[in-house]
Amino acid sequence: MRVELLPALTDNYMYLLIDVDTREAAIVDPVEPIKVVEAVRKHGVKLTTVLTTHHHWDHAGGNEKMLKLMPGLRVYGGDDRVDAITKKVSHSNNLKVGSLNIKCLFTPCHTTGHICYYVTKDKSTEPPAVFTGDTLFVAGCGKFFEGTAEQMHKALIDILGGLPPETRVYCGHEYTVSNLKFARHVEPDNEDIQKKLAWAKVFHRFGFGLF
Repeated sequence: MRVELLPALTDNYMYLLIDVDTREAAIVDPVEPIKVVEAVRKHGVKLTTVLTTHHHWDHAGGNEKMLKLMPGLRVYGGDDRVDAITKKVSHSNNLKVGSLNIKCLFTPCHTTGHICYYVTKDKSTEPPAVFTGDTLFVAGCGKFFEGTAEQMHKALIDILGGLPPETRVYCGHEYTVSNLKFARHVEPDNEDIQKKLAWAKVFHRFGFGLF
């Protein structure tokens, strides 16, 4: 598989997920559809699928325009509030994009219908990937807009924490520096936090994303 990171808005991430063997692709949270179309043409792939993590406008707000630009797309999400949804999914539902296997992980709290998407490929030596939307960030988690601490604990520890340790995590926003500054405030003597914050600041200084 190949994952193309597409920055959007001020701090969002969209992801173009490509099955290299079949050239079929999915897009995660296409809030800026024009950028998505340009990336699809650049890579010469066939976009078939929209994977929506949750209903908030900065993740699902581009779905309707995406469908107008590329009719016939399958739009998945775990909430009836997701714009232009064509198929509602729930925990452990399985999807296919080319030869890629996508498992839906229900992680309510940030919203009641939040879905993370766990991607694997049979007989591949590549590590799996998970697209976590606003459930899990680098050094932080999403705000509890519609859920409880118990729900977030289950999402982070039981569901996402139960994935293989080599899984690559692709989150929905670039909050790394602010999250680590908060962590440093909470644990001022934690050397691991200090080192990670120094690392993150280097990337931001040169205008790079962290993935």
